[in-house]
Amino acid sequence: MSMTHTKPLRSTRAPRRQTSNPWLAPGSIIAIVILAIAFLAALFPSLFTSADPYAGTDVALLPPGESGHIMGTDAVGRDLYARIIYGARQSLLGALIAVAVGLVAGTLIGLLAGSLRGAVDTVLMRVVDVLLSIPGILLSLSIIIVLGFGSVQAAVAVGATSVATFARLARSQVISVASSDYIEAAYGAGATHVTVLFRHILPNSLTPVIALATLQFGTAILQLSILGFLGYGAPPPTPEWGLIIAEGRDFMATAWWLIILPGIALVAVVMSANRLSQNFPVEA
Repeated sequence: MSMTHTKPLRSTRAPRRQTSNPWLAPGSIIAIVILAIAFLAALFPSLFTSADPYAGTDVALLPPGESGHIMGTDAVGRDLYARIIYGARQSLLGALIAVAVGLVAGTLIGLLAGSLRGAVDTVLMRVVDVLLSIPGILLSLSIIIVLGFGSVQAAVAVGATSVATFARLARSQVISVASSDYIEAAYGAGATHVTVLFRHILPNSLTPVIALATLQFGTAILQLSILGFLGYGAPPPTPEWGLIIAEGRDFMATAWWLIILPGIALVAVVMSANRLSQNFPVEA
C-alpha cells in the first residue's frame, strides 16, 4: 500500500507585527502628545489662549461655542477654556512637587533601610508600616491642617502620602542589588561602602522607582484635584482643575460643560501618565 504525504497547510494570514519599542506604540504616542500639550499649557498658557482666566463677562453660563467662548463660561462669566489651560499649571506643577517629595524622601528611607539593615531597617520599616496604615486622603488632610492651605502645601501633603510606597520599593530593590556578584567584586576591589552605595547600588535600583514615579504622577494629579474639590487646595479664584469642577457642581443640571470639560482634561492627563508608566521594565 502506498502512502501519500501531504504538506501541512500554511496560514495565508500575514503575521501580526509587534512593536518592539513600547514607546512607539500608538497608545504611547497619544499619551506623549497629550502630556506634551498639557505641559506646554502649564508652562506657556498664552500660546493656547489670550483670554484672562480671572476676568468675567456680562453673560454667565454661556454654552460652548457661543460669543467666541470655545468651552463656554462659568457662573461668573469667566472663560472656561482659559481657566482649564491656566489650571494645568496648578495641577501639573503641583503633581511634580508631590512626586519629587515622595521620590526623594522615600528613596532615601529605602536606601538607608536596605543598606544598613539591622535596627535601622526595623525602625524605618515600622514607620513605613504606620504610614501605609493611614488612608492617603486622611493623611494629606492632616498635613494640610498643620502646614496651612495653599497649592504648595497641598502638593507636599500629597507627596507625603507616597513616601511609604517609594520606601518599600526602594528597599526591596536595594536588597536585591546588594546581593549581586558585581557588588561583592566592587568591595573586593577596595571600594568603600558609600562609593558602592551611590555608584552601584542606587543607580541599579532606580528603574522600578522611576516607573512608580511616573504612575504616582497621575495619582498625584488626581489627589490634588480631590483636595481642590474639597476646598483644601488652591484658594478661589485660582484656576485649578479640581476647584473648577467644584465651582460647577451646583450647575451640573443646567451647565454640563462646567463639569464634563475639565473632567475630560483631568482624565486624559491621568490616563496618559498611567499609560506611559507601563513602558518601564518591571525589573531593574
